[in-house]
Amino acid sequence: MKSNSPKLWQDLLLTPEKDTHKYKRGHALIYGAPDITGATRLAAESCARVGAGMVTVLGGARADIFRVALPPHIIVRDDLEWDDKHVTAKLYGSGGLAVTPDFDRSIPVILDADALAALPTTLYPNYILTPHEGEFSKAFPDITGEKYEKAQMAARAKNCIVVLKGAETVIAHPDGRAVINDHASPYLATAGTGDVLAGMITGLCAQGIDPFQAACAAVWIHGEAGRCIGPGLVSSDIQERIPEILRNFT
Repeated sequence: MKSNSPKLWQDLLLTPEKDTHKYKRGHALIYGAPDITGATRLAAESCARVGAGMVTVLGGARADIFRVALPPHIIVRDDLEWDDKHVTAKLYGSGGLAVTPDFDRSIPVILDADALAALPTTLYPNYILTPHEGEFSKAFPDITGEKYEKAQMAARAKNCIVVLKGAETVIAHPDGRAVINDHASPYLATAGTGDVLAGMITGLCAQGIDPFQAACAAVWIHGEAGRCIGPGLVSSDIQERIPEILRNFT
């Protein structure tokens, strides 16, 4: 199994061309949490920071809360059924689930937290699951073994990418590829950091980066931010570090 490092994905990180525009940089759609609205805010802001040209949050009954809490560069819409041809990646589940995920899409779809609770029998290789160990055990109660084995078995079973989070995070593809990431910090063990990671993965996928490599890149950058910040880290600190880290690859 390979160790995660920038050598695996840094050449795919995009520098905008002179004639680019927001849709060319990708449009990420995030389904807002019905109750834990802070999780949506963390995901949306990190999604934008990692380079998505546009981020839209579907707020439903909580739309006005999101309009107040989110910065002005993030669009908030009420209609949970809203969609658009420009959308290039979707995120469901961070902080809660207000709508059933779309399990039949050709664009990357990230399923986090509550969206992991009722998975279909099979998915697609452009789908990314982001469970921690507890969520993994509930989603895959029959899969046991070493962490890397569990991630690989789940990826094959569901025909999707699995990001099994923890002190060491395993990123597994259904074709057998797997990467282990130990480039992290124990200070990341705090509420909301998983929502930040889900948003980062979504933002990179929205830009057209291969979903497996986008997951690897997001996990490493997330870990690097944790190492840079260290003691006193709270999850909202991470997104502020993303531009600084990305500058090292441009």
